[in-house]
Amino acid sequence: MSQYSEEIERRRTFAIISHPDAGKTTLTEKLLLFGGAIHVAGAVKSNKIKKTATSDWMEIEKQRGISVATSVMAFDYSDHKINILDTPGHQDFAEDTFRTLTAVDSVIIVIDIAKGVEAQTRKLMEVCRMRKTPVIVFVNKMDRDGKDPFDLLDEIEEELQIKVRPLSWPIDMGQRFRGVYNIFEQKLNLYTPSKQYVTENVEFKDITSPDLEAYIDPTQAAKLREDIELIEGVYPEFDVNTYLDGDIAPVFFGSALNNFGVKELLDCFIRIAPSPRPIQAVERVVDPNEDNFTGFIFKIHANMDPNHRSCIAFVKICSGRFERNANYKHVRFGKVMRFSSPTAFMAQKKEVVDEAFAGDIVGLPDTGNFKIGDTLTSGEDLHFKGLPSFSPEMFKYIENADPMKAKQLNKGIEQLMDEGVAQLFTNQYNGRKIIGTVGQLQFEVIQYRLLHEYAAHCKWEPISLYKACWIESDNQQALENFKKRKAQYMALDREGRDVYLADSGYVLMMAQQDFPDIKFHFTSEF
Repeated sequence: MSQYSEEIERRRTFAIISHPDAGKTTLTEKLLLFGGAIHVAGAVKSNKIKKTATSDWMEIEKQRGISVATSVMAFDYSDHKINILDTPGHQDFAEDTFRTLTAVDSVIIVIDIAKGVEAQTRKLMEVCRMRKTPVIVFVNKMDRDGKDPFDLLDEIEEELQIKVRPLSWPIDMGQRFRGVYNIFEQKLNLYTPSKQYVTENVEFKDITSPDLEAYIDPTQAAKLREDIELIEGVYPEFDVNTYLDGDIAPVFFGSALNNFGVKELLDCFIRIAPSPRPIQAVERVVDPNEDNFTGFIFKIHANMDPNHRSCIAFVKICSGRFERNANYKHVRFGKVMRFSSPTAFMAQKKEVVDEAFAGDIVGLPDTGNFKIGDTLTSGEDLHFKGLPSFSPEMFKYIENADPMKAKQLNKGIEQLMDEGVAQLFTNQYNGRKIIGTVGQLQFEVIQYRLLHEYAAHCKWEPISLYKACWIESDNQQALENFKKRKAQYMALDREGRDVYLADSGYVLMMAQQDFPDIKFHFTSEF
């Protein structure tokens, strides 16, 4: 065991994922409220307090009411250090979310009782399954009418392909919602609709006792007893290890907006969720308790502070302790760097930190030294894999709309591409710049941010492309022939690698048949 084991054991690093509008940001905010990290919920929209949600602070997020970039927030709660990564639910930003999932030890999925499981949630669950990440489900908006809880559980099992076990159970819903019975702690949590007060809890070991009727309606009491009996009969006993292996998902019910059921979720979470786990690097498995520091960059964010044109690289610490002003090796450059002002985040508020441990996420000021996937170590040559760039599906030419501002535009494009929100390809035939993204909304975000953060005007021009694929071949002659044949469709990515821009699925299929010696890759990791 290392000298830091105790610190590392205290840490819980997780992401909250869901479909847009399921209440993810509201839940994040209520968790921060319990951690004493914020004192006024952003949901309070009165004239006196003009505040938007703490974790959505980029201008465009405030205007649209959606989370665009993953925000990182840390707080302490009952002797644990909790790191939350709030991810964008909107599918146009899926790539950011996929990368974020490489930096967390567990996940909370938020599902809207009325809408059930939606497409985006399915995709994200696939990533969790692939990585064996433990999952807890929070069914939100119980103060509205929605699906029958048992039907919803079946739907979750079927759609997300994971077994579930309710650890709390709702007493009715919508107008008649009376609270939840906390199966995990055998308590009755009664609900009074209010955004300000946390509701009363009653110890209730034996729900067969007639005292139950003193708190809730006799018909509701009868239904609750029936439901609990059914749950005990149908679902296996809750076992922490099956949860940690990613084989079963505990389910909680509540209403994040009304602050109900959130504390129960948090209390159970810190007891059962994993502390930082070993991570597979290319060379070996890295254990969080090792004495030497290792970490990787999973996200880069330009302009966190509009007054300073700076980027911040987010490092997930995989092992040991990170210290301010210590010398660390930047593996890709093979050179030593030191960081005088590493920061930790509470949404937009950052503070300089002197030390951080495995499981924590630290922001490093970046002047263009980092790329997503870079490794920092105490000296060892390590590489962490699993941070792919996906093949984009939407493309546009980006043109400068103001010749006086060419320099600003290029700098802006350069920094925004470092964040990995989109990819830049340069056509080898005519030298024009093409931006590729996974969603339409990204183009608006890029245009908006170029204008407001770099004072650069860009305009988009349509280009009809189907997919971008990275190509390589052991047969140099075949590669040359291919590039000659497809000259108009050849581009370079920012690393200077060859990318073929196929203009239709059919053309791509024919190219794969006609050039058997060429390998086509749909992610940048090969």
